[in-house]
Amino acid sequence: MTGTHEEDSWQGRNYFNYFTEVEEHFQRARGTSLFLLSPLDWALIETWKNAGVPLEAVLRGIDAAFEKWRARRQRTQAVNSVAYCAQAVLTEAQAMAGTAQHAARAAESKAPFPLEDLQRHLSSRAADLRAKPGYEEIAASLERLAASAETEYADLEGLEQRLVTLEQKAAAITRTRQSEDDLLRVRQDLDRQLRPYRGKMTTAQLDLLERHYLDRRLFEDVGLPRLSLFYLR
Repeated sequence: MTGTHEEDSWQGRNYFNYFTEVEEHFQRARGTSLFLLSPLDWALIETWKNAGVPLEAVLRGIDAAFEKWRARRQRTQAVNSVAYCAQAVLTEAQAMAGTAQHAARAAESKAPFPLEDLQRHLSSRAADLRAKPGYEEIAASLERLAASAETEYADLEGLEQRLVTLEQKAAAITRTRQSEDDLLRVRQDLDRQLRPYRGKMTTAQLDLLERHYLDRRLFEDVGLPRLSLFYLR
């Protein structure tokens, strides 16, 4: 593959399909299209997304990790988690830091959804939260965003930042309602899943991953909708 062809291939990726792109790329690299990612995997991908790790860095890191794995003389177990690729992804992200492609990743990507889908996303999430006591303020914010969806559509990066802030508020509300036993159970589950991969991540990465994992589990346990545009369907 030539350098120009490779660059065109990476730039063809759509930033707002971050989760889907990573999931499908990992499945192809692993050679098992039916492989399902775990809650830890999704939390790790979310950590990379929120930290601004370019999609291209994640995909290249996955490729590099699998190339290294396949080069081993003895492969005692299959790669069963995206976390196996964490160090390779970090290496690729550091290599891409400061590049024009990184800085312009969102600007170069066209929205993969029409305005009507955005309006539907914001309105439906607002309705979901209206039905849950204690989240009325967040629902009202989403209703205002839905009413100005045409304006918001012109700045999806700014809208995404607003939605992430609202998700964080929802997570904080939910966290105060969990018992100590519930939180302990989730942390123990995270520790069990992370044990084989701790050596591949820095302390800062592990801290971020723990927060995103806990928030993700909280949203799932109480049935809260995800607000980010990366969950728009």
